[in-house]
Amino acid sequence: MGLQVYLDGRLVEKEDAKVSVFDHGLLYGDGVFEGIRSYNGKVFELEAHIRRLYDSAKGIRLTIPLAPPAMIEAIHATLKANNLRDAYIRLVVTRGAGYLGLSPTKTSNPQVIIITDQIEMYPPEVYDRGLEIITCTTIRNHPNALSARIKSLNYLNNILAKIEAMDAGVLEAIMLNHEGFVAECTGDNVFIVRDGRLETPPTAAGILEGVTRAVVMELGRARGIEVIEKNLTRYDLYIADECFLTGTAAEVIPVTKIDGRTIGQGSAGPITRDLIAAFHDRTRNHNG
Repeated sequence: MGLQVYLDGRLVEKEDAKVSVFDHGLLYGDGVFEGIRSYNGKVFELEAHIRRLYDSAKGIRLTIPLAPPAMIEAIHATLKANNLRDAYIRLVVTRGAGYLGLSPTKTSNPQVIIITDQIEMYPPEVYDRGLEIITCTTIRNHPNALSARIKSLNYLNNILAKIEAMDAGVLEAIMLNHEGFVAECTGDNVFIVRDGRLETPPTAAGILEGVTRAVVMELGRARGIEVIEKNLTRYDLYIADECFLTGTAAEVIPVTKIDGRTIGQGSAGPITRDLIAAFHDRTRNHNG
């Protein structure tokens, strides 16, 4: 059998995994999702991801048709059906099919979709030499328009920033918020190291509360590193001793150049390298 996809309560072949063209997830980006990783047969930080998924759904007043325990069971069943131990899991919930028009009352039967596959966020060599990135002109959505804490299917804001990065010949872009402070990248959270401290933008800066971000903050504190959530400017980025990004797909990846400016010594710094090693150790030895 080919890749099996969980769709609306059953496993189907990848080629048969289809939703209606009238699904409001397709028509309006009306839905939520999570990206999750499985390492050595165990799903990493699953409870945190499930909590964020249901919080996101509550934030857009979407009722997920599965209770969290049933959702977890469906994830494990999909991994098992595909015989995958190291995988990327994409969990999607749409508002469901209905009629044209924005009103959610025009839909019924929200769709739960679980895809388990492989992913390569960045080329392997970039983890050795570090990323070159830019700050872009596309800003994060104003929090009173759409909270960045909602992981919704509408990612056009991030996609436009990603296009800016591609046009500049780099793989990622840092987005600022409406006040000019650093928010996050198109798919990752941002950290800098300054005078031995870890600094990262706070939730109020307009960031998604990354699961990997939280793990790295925990790992840093366990090593006696001071971790500070504070507003950062581009100047803070430019003078940082080290910089790295975190995300479920990207894991932990060093940044060595921003807007053409070399960060630190132009290579992954000692704290970044230590945290990368600690994160890999956590993924190898976690309990699911």
